Amino acid sequence: MNEEEAKSIALRALSYLVAEEDVLQRFMDLSGVDAADIRQRADDVEMLAGVLDFFLGFEPQLLQMCEATGLAADAPARARRRLFGGQFEEWS
Repeated sequence: MNEEEAKSIALRALSYLVAEEDVLQRFMDLSGVDAADIRQRADDVEMLAGVLDFFLGFEPQLLQMCEATGLAADAPARARRRLFGGQFEEWS
């Protein structure tokens, strides 16, 4: 996966996030960002990585987002590894 593909996956996750009011509110509560921050930084790699981290931190919500956006369940984790700071060890 290249960086553009990873960004595309993260943008799909972000689109889902902002369309689901309860999910958006949880993200803002946990991250400390507000709607203006999200709008201003929607193309920022760090913000996109944070969105993926948010979903990766709670599997039920991750799976709901993947189903709604048509993403494979492992796509967000692969995208996150490719984006800013994605230096995670493989445990498989």
